[in-house]
Amino acid sequence: MEPVDTVARTAVGLAAIGRPAYINLGRTAALPADRDVAALRERTFTVLDAAYAAGVRRVDAARSYGRAEEFLAAWLADRRPVDVVVSSKWGYAYVGDWRLDAEVHEVKEHSLARFRVQWEQTRSLLGDAVSLYQVHSLTQDSPLFDDRALLEALAALAESGVRVGFSTSGPKQADTVRRALELRVHGSPVFTAVQSTWNLLEPSVGQALREAHEAGALVQVKETLANGRLAVDPPAALVEVARRHGVGSDAVALAAVYAQPWADVVLVGPASTDQLRSNVAGAALTLDADALAELGELARAPERYWAERSALAWR
Repeated sequence: MEPVDTVARTAVGLAAIGRPAYINLGRTAALPADRDVAALRERTFTVLDAAYAAGVRRVDAARSYGRAEEFLAAWLADRRPVDVVVSSKWGYAYVGDWRLDAEVHEVKEHSLARFRVQWEQTRSLLGDAVSLYQVHSLTQDSPLFDDRALLEALAALAESGVRVGFSTSGPKQADTVRRALELRVHGSPVFTAVQSTWNLLEPSVGQALREAHEAGALVQVKETLANGRLAVDPPAALVEVARRHGVGSDAVALAAVYAQPWADVVLVGPASTDQLRSNVAGAALTLDADALAELGELARAPERYWAERSALAWR
């Protein structure tokens, strides 16, 4: 059985099962052949049931994850767990119309109008279940930084009891994390949580996340498997460490994230219960210093990593 304190740091993200198309490698074969609404709703229930049985108590969604919030709301209403922590995100709108061949699947807008509309949409589905609401994919060029009315609205949400955070993306994540956590309204921080991409291929935000953790912010780590690349096409060094430990490469990649003391929450994004079980094995795995040093050599230049990520096809 996995250590309870480690599994408690795990969150299940619903990006891979809330909509028919996404960029994760290894997802297509794991999903039902017919990815209609009913099939993905059922898959969401199955994955959440398995995660809960494994001891996972955190779930992460977003307005742009198709019908993920709707599926999660239905699961919460049906299962009635009293100890599940729910986070969601605003800023991207899903526009894919449930089509695999949509030209555009999501559209980003960091505006006061978008925040107000999407917060009401989230509340209408999940009610008071959401304890953390995050700006989706904040980058240095976001108009949010200079939008005082939007910052005031986010501060008001925080004052109401909902924790307010942001997720990051792109090669300048560290700069974004530091800048966003400095934002103040009436002397209080706007954001007290951050969700960033950190994995064996792209660890550049690590020091900024360590600083955030030490300053008291909740640090969540996303894209821990590099959108499936570390599971489907793992580097040779990762395969070798996995072989020595008798687990999948995904479990080793995740164990490397759990090994970071500043990583308060580690997100996984399984498309099936088999993927979930394989992922959660990482919570039970302790890597020694030599293995972590070996895996540390896998890091790529952030610009290269994000260019490769941008090239991944929605399918």
